[in-house]
Formats: sequence, C-alpha cells, structure tokens
Amino acid sequence: MSNILAGLFEHNSDYKKLENDLENSGFGNSDYIIYLNSEDNHTQYLASVAVKDSSQAESARNIFNQHIVLKTYLFENMSIDQANYDTIKKYIDARNRAEIHNSPDIKIKTSSDGMNSEVKF
Repeated sequence: MSNILAGLFEHNSDYKKLENDLENSGFGNSDYIIYLNSEDNHTQYLASVAVKDSSQAESARNIFNQHIVLKTYLFENMSIDQANYDTIKKYIDARNRAEIHNSPDIKIKTSSDGMNSEVKF
C-alpha cells in the first residue's frame, strides 16, 4: 500500500503549475488530488500525492517546497482512493491538535539567598 504526502498551500500559489510539475516529475494524473474550494478564491488549498517509497516522497516534497507549501503531512498505509478531502482534513486536524506548539520564552524566577556580605551600600 502506498503513502500519502499532503501539503497545504496559500491561495496565491498556482495549483495548475503544481499539477504540471508533479506530472513532469513522473507522477501520473491518478497519483495526486488537488482540493479546491470553489466558493472562495482567497482560501488555502490542499494537495495529496500517492508516494510508494522515500525517494518519491522526497521528490513530491521538493515540488511542494518550490510552490511554497505551508505545511506537509505524511500519512502511511493510505491509498489515493482513501484520500478524500474529509478524511485528509480529519487526520490533519487530529495531528494539529496533538502537536505541541512552541511556547514563548518563559523566565523562571528562583528564590534568592537574600543579602550577603558582597552587597555594598
């Protein structure tokens, strides 16, 4: 069974060029899905590519990076037939909820020894 590499892209990224680049690098038309929101042209879009091994995953990831991907997700043991929008979105939402986000720098104040003989008045 193959794996799915999904990528989230900005609305201003050209999805037609992404399709061409995927096909020019050896992925067939049936190996990828581009999910577009037809209601609003100013939203992000999602793309999924079926990859069989790590070299194909790296090739797809490089193409995604050329198109300024915001974030990529690798779903193992999933075929392109299972990669419908609702399923992919559900898995992405679950991963994002489980991800530990960076917190701002926290300064921890420890107790002091008080004044000692080195303090000058």
